[in-house]
Amino acid sequence: MCGEMKAPKILVKPPGPRTKKIIERINQSVEVPFWTRKVAIREVIPKRAEGAWIEDADGNIYLDFLSNHSVTNIGWHHPQVVEACKQQLDRVMVGFFEVTCLHVRLLKKLAEITPGDFDKCVFLGLSGADANDCAVRLARWSTRRPYVIGFAGGFHGSTYCSLTLTAVGRTRRKGYYPLVPGIVHMPFPYCYRCPFKLKYPECDLQCLRYIEEYVFKTFLPPEDVAAVVVEPIQGHAGWIVPPDSYLPELKRMCEDHGILFVAEEVQTGFGRTGKMFACENWKIQPDIIILGKAIASGMPMSAYVAKAEIAQPKDREFPFFHNFSLGANPISCAAALATIKVIQEEKLVENAARIGDYLMKRFEEIKEEHRIIGDVRGKGLMIGVELVKDKETKKPATNEAERVCRKAYKKGLVLIPGGIYESVLRISPPLIITEEEADIGFDIIEESISEVERGN
Repeated sequence: MCGEMKAPKILVKPPGPRTKKIIERINQSVEVPFWTRKVAIREVIPKRAEGAWIEDADGNIYLDFLSNHSVTNIGWHHPQVVEACKQQLDRVMVGFFEVTCLHVRLLKKLAEITPGDFDKCVFLGLSGADANDCAVRLARWSTRRPYVIGFAGGFHGSTYCSLTLTAVGRTRRKGYYPLVPGIVHMPFPYCYRCPFKLKYPECDLQCLRYIEEYVFKTFLPPEDVAAVVVEPIQGHAGWIVPPDSYLPELKRMCEDHGILFVAEEVQTGFGRTGKMFACENWKIQPDIIILGKAIASGMPMSAYVAKAEIAQPKDREFPFFHNFSLGANPISCAAALATIKVIQEEKLVENAARIGDYLMKRFEEIKEEHRIIGDVRGKGLMIGVELVKDKETKKPATNEAERVCRKAYKKGLVLIPGGIYESVLRISPPLIITEEEADIGFDIIEESISEVERGN
């Protein structure tokens, strides 16, 4: 089994003949070819996967440094999740009006593990995108305010509301206008590329002062803002970690103006950052927290957890309504409960913090040795290595990042470029990764960077 592998194994130069044939069939079966992106990850088509390892259609073995975009946090094909799903298949496949014993257990478990020592309401959905949609609906419904603040560089999904919240990728929203009204974007503290050309902490958080001292006093009255929706660490924008004082100050601003603080933890949740939820790194208790991706190890499931006083205000005649025909599927609920149990029992949050610190230290050590490594940042196993053509000008090394990832792929490592300029190596292995496996991935990345720098 590929989970028994201790090193990548390339039997056939990737992409191999079987992989190429599958890609050709896919491209012939749809009007618009799915394989439009050049990144090598599109050529890793799993035949099977276990733990931190993936075997493709040609028998090549890859070490996974992507976790299916932070979905397989506990590794691929975890036996406890598989067994939980099998057992549930023999009982009930579909919920009766979405209510099953597992459904109730999961609601209680999510209320228990999410930040905040207050009464909570939990709603289940199918993806992080619909959870973002419903959080915006709830915020507007609860506060009776029309506007929502999102952030430049944020990614929240592809439904109409979540797409409107999204502000990364120049073509992602192109052609879909008009979008959902009332969503306004503000600058996010991308300190390596500060939009105000300032330095932290001398900047005094100018990106936040801009909202309070200019936006709120010119065109967006704070009393009209229902919520701020923020990724504690921005994902698609390139694993951007805000300075330590930013999120507490943002939360303070929200409290000063009666604005709901919504933590979008679809990608950062369930141990990814060395805490069960990323906002815990700054001791933030959000009014609403949005969950998805890793919640059920890839089974369709999302959730958002809100203060009970927000979702069940006493002055409303009717309760807030959120429902899906296929929501809270019993098999997905079983997978989610098993996933949370694995994270807790196997101490994967602690492992993410330990291995993340180890990898961060190794990348920091080689930063000065490599002329194209501009910045290293992250928390836990959410690490961004930003590549630049020149460390002084910080010109993004987009092509170089793609070449590094392709070379890594040829050596047996699943790695993708990301970020606003597609110039960031996005490192997010499963939380079960060992130090030995981390070293394997690190060595492949450094070797690939060296080859690109030599023009190989």
